[in-house]
Amino acid sequence: MTAPLFAPLKLREVTLRNRIAMSPMCQYSAVDGIANEWHLVHYATRAVGGVGLIIVEATAVEPRGRISPFCLGLWDDGQVEPLARIVRLMEAHGAVPGIQLAHAGRKASTSQPWQGGGPVPPSQGGWSVIGPSAIPFRPDGPVPEAMSHEQMDEVIAAFRQAAKRALAAGFRVAEVHAAHGYLLHEFLSPLSNQRQDEYGGSLENRMRFPLEIVRAVREVWPDKYPLFVRISATDWVPGGWDLEQSVAFAAELKNVGVDLIDCSSGGLSLEQLVQAGPGYQVPFAERIRRDVGIVTGAVGLITEPEQANNILAAGQADLILLGRVLLREPYWPLRAAAALGVQAGLWPPQYLRGRL
Repeated sequence: MTAPLFAPLKLREVTLRNRIAMSPMCQYSAVDGIANEWHLVHYATRAVGGVGLIIVEATAVEPRGRISPFCLGLWDDGQVEPLARIVRLMEAHGAVPGIQLAHAGRKASTSQPWQGGGPVPPSQGGWSVIGPSAIPFRPDGPVPEAMSHEQMDEVIAAFRQAAKRALAAGFRVAEVHAAHGYLLHEFLSPLSNQRQDEYGGSLENRMRFPLEIVRAVREVWPDKYPLFVRISATDWVPGGWDLEQSVAFAAELKNVGVDLIDCSSGGLSLEQLVQAGPGYQVPFAERIRRDVGIVTGAVGLITEPEQANNILAAGQADLILLGRVLLREPYWPLRAAAALGVQAGLWPPQYLRGRL
């Protein structure tokens, strides 16, 4: 028997070669939403390194949905082929290509993190932001325009069209971003959603718009391909979004055809008090997996092969999503296989003489 970390995972008609996934991590390196050589090398390297599933970073479904002016996009047909080139290279090296479809909502129009990450005013190439309510993310940030029903319909249509373009680019996994304080999470949390219509107030109402988005994506995403949703399982703020609401949301997501819940947390409020530590978000994946009966992914300070393997062996999650550790160590899966005594067949023949 192989280690659980290196067991294949079948989701609909897509099979991952192992349970190691690359979490979507923004590179803030695109121009006009178009992928370039940086993205090609970045993602191809992790495929060569043995990752089973690579989820391309948050990709905006419309220009105003970008986190920064340098984020990837899929609002235009001209953005498809540069991503398709990356998809072909990832698949050539054994990784399943996935992409995260996103809208930044009130957290849009910011500078690159290494430039401070602050709001970018329209005079410097920024744009007006939207959200469920006219509540800014930060005191010095732009006040979002509370979305009209017409604007909500526009965003739903943008997600649908972006999913079609992702399919045209060759992606076989799509993930809808409903975490980290971006637009869909803003509708879910009572801290950012204070609407008085059918999209605010009760849990049912706050879930309504995110579920409409997911349904729209599932309608155009082929039945043979899996659909993920990334959630923040808690805001880490009293009175905000929490695990109990996440369980209810996950149950609704399962009903509309979602195959995996990618369990992260936080990002909505500057008042969050995150109780971070090794594997600190794993209990969220475990609870949703148990109570909803849906496949889950665990993410967050999972850094060691034994740790990742034990999470799977204990039935706490079905997939391990690695973030920063893969920025530090693109070939982490090769080290993990050696540490767990697994002959995973991941080494590229060109690199075999480097294997100890």
